[in-house]
Amino acid sequence: MKKLVCLTLAFALVFSVAVLGSASEELIKVGIVNLPPEESGYRQANVDDMNAVFSAENGYDMSQTNVDNNSDQIAAAEGYIRDGVDYLLISAAAMTGWDSVLDSAKEAGVVVFLFDRLIETDESNFQAALVSDMHTEGNTAVEWLLGQGLEEYNVILIRGQLGSAAEIGRSAAVLKAQEAGELNVVADGTGGDTWSGDEARKVVEAAIQSDIEFNVIYAENDGMADGAMQALDAAGITHGKGGDVIIMGFDFNRFALRNVQAGLWNYNGQCSPRQAAKISEWIQALEAGETIPSGIVFNEEIGIDCDTITEEIILNLGLNEDPGKP
Repeated sequence: MKKLVCLTLAFALVFSVAVLGSASEELIKVGIVNLPPEESGYRQANVDDMNAVFSAENGYDMSQTNVDNNSDQIAAAEGYIRDGVDYLLISAAAMTGWDSVLDSAKEAGVVVFLFDRLIETDESNFQAALVSDMHTEGNTAVEWLLGQGLEEYNVILIRGQLGSAAEIGRSAAVLKAQEAGELNVVADGTGGDTWSGDEARKVVEAAIQSDIEFNVIYAENDGMADGAMQALDAAGITHGKGGDVIIMGFDFNRFALRNVQAGLWNYNGQCSPRQAAKISEWIQALEAGETIPSGIVFNEEIGIDCDTITEEIILNLGLNEDPGKP
């Protein structure tokens, strides 16, 4: 009888330890609403970064939805809230239309982080936003351009997804300079909802066929700058350092940085996609009862040209595969 009691107590102790152990190892439930990796090399790097950091090995139960339609993103966010996520991370396709989702998250006790792109809402509706300063990116790029000493600046502006934070910020600097009489926007097109290089190529092809005089292409991501370059090459128009047309891109994909290094492009603006580690650090701090930043937190980013590009920048800051290495 004593042996049976001892065995029962031993079993109960083991069971209790197992339950306590599983409770202490409970995964943090995270829902991520993001854009599709097909959008650009930047987005592929961003999606991969989220998958790597918010893994089960790192203590997370993570689901990620990657769509470029704002309504679909909102529906996905609402689904995550109903599923009882602890944290909701959003990179919005458009800046408006999110207030009802954010209200629902607040009522459900879900902590919201924005990443990469801002939303037009009161800052009390999210814990923190880790984003690139798109207006600063645009201002830095245009300041560089106006410093090139051209007799006149006739710019083809190739916008990204209209209404996105990146498009608004990067376009604003160009439009402001045009209003000040510092440059002329001679063609204004878009890469469409997917920031398409093919659509960007068509914008430049149309300008060439219409005999529009231009000497600058300001493309709001690297894929679109590449599409623009294809149109120039097909028409036999020189570009890059010492060429007839300045090519400017954004995002710091390694292929783009190699183009700047080779003198095929003139400028590239950094936009870092690596926000997951910092947001994870904030989540772990909240889980430990610590305070974290609130409001908008900007990434530190740079712009480079043919004279300032270095191998170190390409290797340390470049995104995705490196065409310059085997």
